[in-house]
Amino acid sequence: MTDVVEIRWHGRAGQGAKSAAYTLAESAGRAGKYIQAFPVYGSERAGAPMMAFTRIADKPIRMHEQIYTPDVVVLLDETILESAGVLKGLKPDGIFLMNTPKSPEEIKEKYAKDATFKIFTADGTTISIEEMGRAFPNIPLLGALAKVTGLVPLERLSEDVYQMFAAKRGEKVAEANQHALKRGYEEVKGL
Repeated sequence: MTDVVEIRWHGRAGQGAKSAAYTLAESAGRAGKYIQAFPVYGSERAGAPMMAFTRIADKPIRMHEQIYTPDVVVLLDETILESAGVLKGLKPDGIFLMNTPKSPEEIKEKYAKDATFKIFTADGTTISIEEMGRAFPNIPLLGALAKVTGLVPLERLSEDVYQMFAAKRGEKVAEANQHALKRGYEEVKGL
């Protein structure tokens, strides 16, 4: 990857794209990297398409605009793939990570036949329902992202996810999120 790794998250408001972008950035910051994370909303209501951004670098980040040519695109909701310009600007050697039970081969065939970027899939919705009892695909996809990029070690992310949820929701919820994170890491599939 480049000096600054740029990640663009796509989802619907309420699915946790903003939280995942911030959690990844904070973990990378604790690992000694320079970081930046922020969301962009359209209409501010639950369920509306939205984007979040994460930048991770070895030196100070001087840019402060949206990410138009990401190294990585993470999609939390397949229903917005065609309408939200999700793949627009993704670098030819980039990574596309999608929340879906479909295989990377199916996604390539349907949406990106001529693409040269790498395609990965993880069923974050099913994992989150099984582990947390609710459909929040952000944490499993965060685990999958850790594996496919190597930006932040799983152990670092797991500790940060635990701390974040334990402080807000208690130990049981924190542990369930750790399990979802680990399953995303272990179950991601790629081309």
